[in-house]
Amino acid sequence: MAHLFRELSLGHSKRETTPPPPPPSMASVIPSDLPPSPLGQLAVQFSESDLRLIAYEIFVAACRSATGKPLSSAVSSVSVANPDSPSNGVSPASPAAQRSLTAAAASKMKKALGMKSLSSLSPGSTKSPGSGSGGKSKRPTTVGELMRIQMRVSESVDSRVRRAFLRIAASQVGRKIESVVLPLELLQQLKSSDFTDQQEYDAWLKRSLKVLEAGLLLHPRVPLDKTSSSQRLRQIIHGALDRPLETGRNSEQMQSLRSAVMSLATRSDGSFSDSCHWADGSPFNLRLYEMLLEACFDSSDATSMEEEVDDLMEHIKKTWVILGINQMLHNLCFTWLLFSRYVVTGQVELDLLYACESQLAEVAKDAKTTKDPEYSQVLSATLSAILGWAEKRLLAYHDTFDRSNVGTMEGIVSLGVSAARILVEDISNEYRRRRKGEVDVARTRIETYIRSSLRTAFAQASRMEKADSSRRASRNQKNPLPVLAILAKDIGELAVQEKRMFSPIWKRWHPFAAGVAVATLHVCYGNEIKQFISGISELTPDAVQVLRAADKLEKDLVQIAVEDSVDSDDGGKAIIREMPPFEAETVIANLVKDWIKARIDRLKEWVDRNLQQEVWNPVENQEGGYALSAAEVLRITDETLEAFFQLPIPMHPAVLPDLIIGLDKYLQYYVSKAKSGCGSRTTYMPTMPALTRCTTESKFQGVWKKKEKSPPSQKKNSQVTISNGEGGSFGVTQICVRINSLHKIRSELDNVEKRVITHLRNCESAHTDDFSNGLGKKFELTPAACIEGVQQLSESLAYKVVFHDLSHALWDGLYIGDLSSSRIEPFLKELEQNLTVIAETVHERVRTRIITDIMRASFDGFLLVLLAGGPSRAFTIQDSQIMEQDFKSMKDLFWANGDGLAMDLIDKFSTTVRGVLPLFSTDTDSLIERFKGMTLEAYGSSAKSRLPLPPTSGQWSGMEPNTLLRVLCYRHDESATRFLKKTYNLPKKL
Repeated sequence: MAHLFRELSLGHSKRETTPPPPPPSMASVIPSDLPPSPLGQLAVQFSESDLRLIAYEIFVAACRSATGKPLSSAVSSVSVANPDSPSNGVSPASPAAQRSLTAAAASKMKKALGMKSLSSLSPGSTKSPGSGSGGKSKRPTTVGELMRIQMRVSESVDSRVRRAFLRIAASQVGRKIESVVLPLELLQQLKSSDFTDQQEYDAWLKRSLKVLEAGLLLHPRVPLDKTSSSQRLRQIIHGALDRPLETGRNSEQMQSLRSAVMSLATRSDGSFSDSCHWADGSPFNLRLYEMLLEACFDSSDATSMEEEVDDLMEHIKKTWVILGINQMLHNLCFTWLLFSRYVVTGQVELDLLYACESQLAEVAKDAKTTKDPEYSQVLSATLSAILGWAEKRLLAYHDTFDRSNVGTMEGIVSLGVSAARILVEDISNEYRRRRKGEVDVARTRIETYIRSSLRTAFAQASRMEKADSSRRASRNQKNPLPVLAILAKDIGELAVQEKRMFSPIWKRWHPFAAGVAVATLHVCYGNEIKQFISGISELTPDAVQVLRAADKLEKDLVQIAVEDSVDSDDGGKAIIREMPPFEAETVIANLVKDWIKARIDRLKEWVDRNLQQEVWNPVENQEGGYALSAAEVLRITDETLEAFFQLPIPMHPAVLPDLIIGLDKYLQYYVSKAKSGCGSRTTYMPTMPALTRCTTESKFQGVWKKKEKSPPSQKKNSQVTISNGEGGSFGVTQICVRINSLHKIRSELDNVEKRVITHLRNCESAHTDDFSNGLGKKFELTPAACIEGVQQLSESLAYKVVFHDLSHALWDGLYIGDLSSSRIEPFLKELEQNLTVIAETVHERVRTRIITDIMRASFDGFLLVLLAGGPSRAFTIQDSQIMEQDFKSMKDLFWANGDGLAMDLIDKFSTTVRGVLPLFSTDTDSLIERFKGMTLEAYGSSAKSRLPLPPTSGQWSGMEPNTLLRVLCYRHDESATRFLKKTYNLPKKL
């Protein structure tokens, strides 16, 4: 064995130099964001330099003669510089030379990890480890020399260690290195004379004892039992700390120490090997191995590996037999080293991140093949540390990444997802109990990251906008936009940023990442907008701005979700279901409808209030003779339309029908109020008196006697009722103004509808169909109400003038007593005066209608006098000529020598009178026979025994029995009186 340790010094520099201190090791620089080491904490205190020296001693012992082999890069450099020189010292055909050519091109290990390698090296041009820039020292040429420099071991310490191993080899001939307890043998071989001074020796002695304590008592490979060896070893170690330990071969203390150490170190771990277990217990072995692996990194560039990493790793693996390391533990430790190196070097070197990800893939393979509880414990701790670090960034990735560093995000996501997969799929018992198809670890984690980070980003944006608004308010500065409107804009920009910057990264693991993102933002903003909506009571500019901003945001978010889900099985329905609509447009529409309702209610109140004060006089300086209230109604209608189209809403065409319906009802309400109280035709028509028969006394005497009493009797029987009496707001002029007002409103509706179309053309949200289609923009109720109102008022005015205002001349005066002295001229004279007033007052477009109605009322009144004038009237056959003349005079009044109504119109409405007047010139017997014939025809055989009394229909006609009966009742003739007495027993007077 001695010859092996003698070869350790081959190629080693004899100069006693200490390399300049390189950058601090990983363990000495732990930034706040690096998780605690998952490899475990030692129960005994070692400095970083102590652990490096222990690891270096194990490395030198394990590698034995291999450390003297030349580095591949050194062989390559020499060969390239002078390939034909025999003094190169290495044959081109030798294994070392072959290995050198491969290393010169690229490190296999770095290539496998995806890390950059130097493509070529010029002799003497590369930096020596620890030399710094511009250093002139030569690059190490052997593995041992490179490892010493990387481990920061001075040449003097290295020389002492190698001398000790030569002595150990000489005394342990034939024994394998793994069967030797190195610190115990070093205690035996090294004396104080091997050290610079006593202080250095004492420090080394204590360190060696602490190594034995750590490896055999505190972190043993095989669990301790209550044996005397462990107690004895503990006593010896603690005793040696108080007084110097005698390390001579024959020393009783040394023999006791050896006995206790070997008793504990040689206990079997079940592997059937003769190895001594003194440095292979966890976490002691893992920490030592971590120190060895750190030597693979370039001491002058903490982010890159040594180009000779293949050579170093090949030799570091030789320590596995002593440290109890296997390939799985190596993969795990190396993964953690790559990860921690990436973190502590500022997270700028992506090669380290990708190398860690690549190494983690090997760990994933290992995790599937072993159930070793000790390995699983370290694996779980390591992966949890990596995952925790990654998730700290990914759960709020909007705070972590921006355009400057988003390139690192994919690597960190991949690292976190890989760690999560191993933890869930290969370690979690819960996962094994469930079908793997039910759990998509990557997709679930990605959704968690997206939702968490966007919720955080939303909360930050919300707080920022609210704080900004509060600052403006405290400074009395007007906010340009409401907070939620600004927030909607910010969230829209956040969604676009998410789609462009982050979603392409997430899509590697989640096909619909953008949809998840916008759905999350939709829910977050939805909570805010719902709360806002619940507090809205009326339509305000701020409310409309917020709701419009919310509606735009929702449309943008849904569009992104739909585009992202185009390839999904359900077409994005699942994502859309996560986005319950804000219904901002519906809320705006409802608020507008409330606004419309409130306006219409106020307008109706205005109608009630103003019509109580309306005197129905025509407005001065205005054509048309309409009332002030009508002008105000139209003005308010225009103002309401203007106010509506000035509302900052996006759906004027959609809610316009509601406004038109409201205004339509409001105008209809005005029309109904304007015509109310003016009565109708039936209001002014007198109740017809009961039928009587004429007396057979002298007509002149009978009439004269009755004339003294008839006027009061006549008024008593007329039973005319007037709603509100004469004059006031119901006079002839006032009713004419009411008619003009309704006509004005009717004629102005077309102009109002045209203005509505003009407003629509200027609306930002209007389409061609909105103003080409008349539906919803026309008044439906008011035109009909105006026409009906004009008809009712015109008829009411006509019958009021004829039967109320001129009742003294018609009903109470015409044909009372002697016909020659009670003819129609007085009535026509007063009627003409009324017609003049009416013609001057009403609008020319309705003048003909009103005069026609007055003509019709006059004709009805004339017939009513002849057929239902009561017992104060009696007619002979000779009186029919006076009737014909008077009726012609009435028609002439309305014809007015061609300036009045058209003759065909007069003829149309005089048909009934012209059909009834001939009856008054027909003899009594003919009338009686005609009456009997018509009655028998109407009632059939049942009328033969007794003629029934025909009912009064009011439809006067020469072919109608009741009309014939009434002519007989007013016939001053004995035959008529006798027939009526015999047939119906009618009285002579009431």
